[in-house]
Amino acid sequence: MELQQFKYDNKIVKYFVIATVAFGLIGMLVGILMATQLFLPEANLGLQFTTFGRIRPLHTNAVIFAFVGNAMFAGVYYSMQRLLKTRMFSDRLSWIHFWGWQLIILAAVITLPLGMSTSKEYAELEWPIDIAITVIWVVFGINMIGTILKRRERHMYVAIWFYIATFVTVAVLHVVNSFEIPVTMFKSYSWYAGVQDALVQWWYGHNAVAFFLTTPFLGIMYYYLPKAANRPVYSYKLSIIHFWSLIFIYIWAGPHHLLYTSLPNWAQSLGTVFSIMLIAPSWGGMLNGLLTLRGAWDRVREDPVLKFMVVAVTAYGMATLEGPLLSIKNVNAIAHFTDWIVAHVHVGGLGWNGFLIFGMLYWMIPRMWGTKLYSTKLANVHFWIGTLGIIVYALPLYTAGVVQSLMWKNFNAEGFLEYPNFLETVTQIVPMYMMRAVGGVLYLTGAIMMAYNLVKTAKQGSFKAEEAAEAPALEKKKIVGGHWHAVLERKPVIFTALTLVAIVIGGVVEMVPTFLIKSNIPTIESVQPYTPLELHGRDLYIKEGCNNCHTQMVRPFRSETERYGEYSKAGEFVYDHPFLWGSKRTGPDLHRVGAKYNNVWHFNHMLDPKSTSPGSIMPPYPWLFTQSIDLDETAGKIKALRTVGVPYAEGYEEIANEDLMRQAKEISDDLAANDIEISEQAEIVALIAYLQRLGTDIKVNSNDQNP
Repeated sequence: MELQQFKYDNKIVKYFVIATVAFGLIGMLVGILMATQLFLPEANLGLQFTTFGRIRPLHTNAVIFAFVGNAMFAGVYYSMQRLLKTRMFSDRLSWIHFWGWQLIILAAVITLPLGMSTSKEYAELEWPIDIAITVIWVVFGINMIGTILKRRERHMYVAIWFYIATFVTVAVLHVVNSFEIPVTMFKSYSWYAGVQDALVQWWYGHNAVAFFLTTPFLGIMYYYLPKAANRPVYSYKLSIIHFWSLIFIYIWAGPHHLLYTSLPNWAQSLGTVFSIMLIAPSWGGMLNGLLTLRGAWDRVREDPVLKFMVVAVTAYGMATLEGPLLSIKNVNAIAHFTDWIVAHVHVGGLGWNGFLIFGMLYWMIPRMWGTKLYSTKLANVHFWIGTLGIIVYALPLYTAGVVQSLMWKNFNAEGFLEYPNFLETVTQIVPMYMMRAVGGVLYLTGAIMMAYNLVKTAKQGSFKAEEAAEAPALEKKKIVGGHWHAVLERKPVIFTALTLVAIVIGGVVEMVPTFLIKSNIPTIESVQPYTPLELHGRDLYIKEGCNNCHTQMVRPFRSETERYGEYSKAGEFVYDHPFLWGSKRTGPDLHRVGAKYNNVWHFNHMLDPKSTSPGSIMPPYPWLFTQSIDLDETAGKIKALRTVGVPYAEGYEEIANEDLMRQAKEISDDLAANDIEISEQAEIVALIAYLQRLGTDIKVNSNDQNP
């Protein structure tokens, strides 16, 4: 059979690798700055652009989409060409993809510290950037599917299955979750509200982890681990079971992020059931990876690539066991809103994604530059420092999570909360926050070592931008028989369509009843839309990232109703675009904070948190007292929210600022009566108005405990 000559494109892989390493170091550095602020709030240097609330989404986006995302693309572009025995479908599309993705990251770096955020976790970027993400993702998909269609290898290897699932599912997740109504160029409101918004967001949020941080890296595992070990994948049949069961089950599990919230119980239960089921396919994949090393374990002691990959796959197994366990209601009642969840996420992020990326880079770079790794010893040192960093990072946070939960829930012999002051539960774990930062520094140190090692490796070799290869042309004749899945692998279009069907079912079953059956979200007559001033204040709350430290969801536990007041009802959130339930309590829950403190207390708390809450780790916000709200935006906000169903009267936007100034004057006059002079249009006035509104639409239990 005649062999066809062609060349693999390594140049595009090289550029994605450079972006991976650069953004990885930057993302980790921002993470350390965040971690430091949790015990030293002054580390923000007094700047509004570097507070924890502003840079937390910057860190998550940098690590997930810049570091892990670029690494995913590097791994896919390198492995796909070799698995399919063809060059990528289009060099032009490859470069549009690369530069488009980097521009999206640059846009995130600029907009997030400026407070331009939707507040939705892992989807904080505003609407113009969402559109750009969609376009570039489609470019990536066309390039990938086109490459599959022009392949010279008839069967699609297992890694390709996972790449296809990644493209299809991320596209669906991103588009559905990003429905929003623009107000200005960089301000929008979610199309969904309250409970519905929460369901869509965590359907997206959980599956962003599943299909951006997991499935593409399982594909990478299935290619690079056997290559590094020089062993075939342990079980083809297990790969089939792993793939189809994983992508079908994963999509149902999102509601486990919303246990004990206002989400309907049936949806919570579905999330729990499917989360528990996830253990089987997840561990099937882990075992398939580890058992691929049979006969190669003696090499693991010497080869840093295999060391990184073994720990990565093990971390994947640990995280995918812990996640389902955390979805059990009794466990979730203890762990949710605590630092336990932060530890869990970072075992996956640092261990699974980070270590697999490190192993992939150590294997790939010497081959692309036609040389040996500059220093195996340095790579081994990186492995041990990185491993120590994960341990030092995670263990204190697991401890902190348990301590937090026990202190939140503890009652004394008289039946009162043992720690009624939330701040007591924060100061107790500050030393653990310090250890967290130390672990991050260790992990970053290892990554810097890797960057140095890879640069020295490249310098001693010669880069092969165009790598010559040959393979016979794909036979067009129909092949009858064989394993049923092998037949399916020859039909990439049908395979992709079936993948789409598998991932859509779960989302449809969970969302359609929540949106169409009104009894799932009972209305409360006393709940009214926000006033114009409160609306401005709510947008400031989002801008400053307050939802990164404060929840707005009082769960139906005695410990929470005693501390905060009446538990939260679904009907209270029907005008919340977006929802702001939060996912972590570094500070107290705020859903019932309205009318709990006077205006002066809120004023002083934002100016100097330690003046009202000695020992607080919250930074001051002095710019709120000098910056003014933009009254020109009021009408646009009212019209946008009316479009998504908030019942503002037609024409109300014309007189909304009159109501705004009337309410603002009431607050400023009250402050003036206490010798505090402040402009009626100051941002702090709007924020106070919003905070004083929270939870007051229904009758709540009085509670005078300090936060």
